[in-house]
Amino acid sequence: MAWLFLLIAGLMEVGWAIGLKYTKGFTRPGPSAGTVLAMILSFYFLSQALKTLPVGTGYAVWTGIGAVGTAILGILLFSESAAPARIASIALIVIGILGLRLTAGR
Repeated sequence: MAWLFLLIAGLMEVGWAIGLKYTKGFTRPGPSAGTVLAMILSFYFLSQALKTLPVGTGYAVWTGIGAVGTAILGILLFSESAAPARIASIALIVIGILGLRLTAGR
């Protein structure tokens, strides 16, 4: 269950990171409310996951999911660079997340 909570927390992190772009500096009430809600949910689910997962693993995976998801959505939604070196760097983060998942508890 902890890994599911961590996945949800990471997805909520992507939501609030992307949401920040739409808040326009928290001047737009709707996107601002959605962003704050995603922040709260992200921290809540992270806290639930950390009840059983090591904090180093949980935090690294949480930020990794957020970084990868936000970078991919930045490419898709905002026409950010999809240069090969950037894609390779994102892939390295994914490999790191998988490595942490496979070695958790050892």
